[in-house]
Amino acid sequence: MNTAYYLINTVCNLYLMVVLMRIWLQLARADFYNPFSQFVVKATNPILKPMRRFIPGYFGIDMAALLLAALVVVVKLTLLYGLNILETDMWSDWLLLVVLTIVKKAGIMLFWILIIRALLSWVSQGNSPVEYLMVQLTEPLLAPIRRVIPPLGGLDLSMLVFFIVLQILNALMGDIFVLWWGI
Repeated sequence: MNTAYYLINTVCNLYLMVVLMRIWLQLARADFYNPFSQFVVKATNPILKPMRRFIPGYFGIDMAALLLAALVVVVKLTLLYGLNILETDMWSDWLLLVVLTIVKKAGIMLFWILIIRALLSWVSQGNSPVEYLMVQLTEPLLAPIRRVIPPLGGLDLSMLVFFIVLQILNALMGDIFVLWWGI
């Protein structure tokens, strides 16, 4: 049972993060010719291309990709329900679980992108195409913090402040949605 849970959780969460990355790349208007962006596009296009014929985007948000993210979570929850790991029959609980799972995985992805950006900034000296993409994705989030807390003695604290805010939000969501936040 633990092996099946691990396999389902890992495969579904990884693909969910790829789909969420596709949405984030589009919102940030990141460079789609970047090798990392090309991986994300090629991993999601076989499913998204047919979906886009029927589901248009609204206000710059790729609704087909958002629906695909929700479908990935529904598949994950259905498989977990089939293994008797998930114990809810109410559709309102399932809808809440889908939304919470997407929000949590987006936060986890944001956390790891920031970690990767910080590590690459120490070693790559700005020459990495992956680092350039990470900057494109995270700079809109860090720039407002930098306006309030400027770099002190060459040390940029905006990422640390953002990590603290992210951890506070994670703890708050865990307190509000005690039963559902861990799934």
